Amino acid sequence: MTKEKIIHRGIVERIEQNKVFVRIEQKAACSECHAASVCIASDKKDKIIEVNGHAGNFNMQEDVLISAQSSVGLFAVFIAYAIPLLAVVLAVIAGIFICKSEVIGGLIGLLALFIYYFILYLMRDKLRKNLYFNISKISD
Repeated sequence: MTKEKIIHRGIVERIEQNKVFVRIEQKAACSECHAASVCIASDKKDKIIEVNGHAGNFNMQEDVLISAQSSVGLFAVFIAYAIPLLAVVLAVIAGIFICKSEVIGGLIGLLALFIYYFILYLMRDKLRKNLYFNISKISD
């Protein structure tokens, strides 16, 4: 059984040290893609994707293919949307239950969201190892 991949065509925007930054343009085909619901390229016109470890192999403005396992997209959706939603809902419920105030419960929910995204920010280097993209040249 082969693992499903999310593949997008992009253009090398810039190269810095050991990183390649690729601009992905959303096309109408994204709406028909089986992974559109979890893909980062399906919600906006242009995205810049950072790919580590390949800087010497590519040139500026070169057409390339960016790919990732679909499980990477699902993991990203989980940590970016599912966990924070759960944290906010639980914090609001706990705040209302403990403080007997909806306003305090809402503020506790916002605080929980802030703390969660701050922790994600602190863990960005560790997460980057799990949320990685592959880059390859387009063979004509």
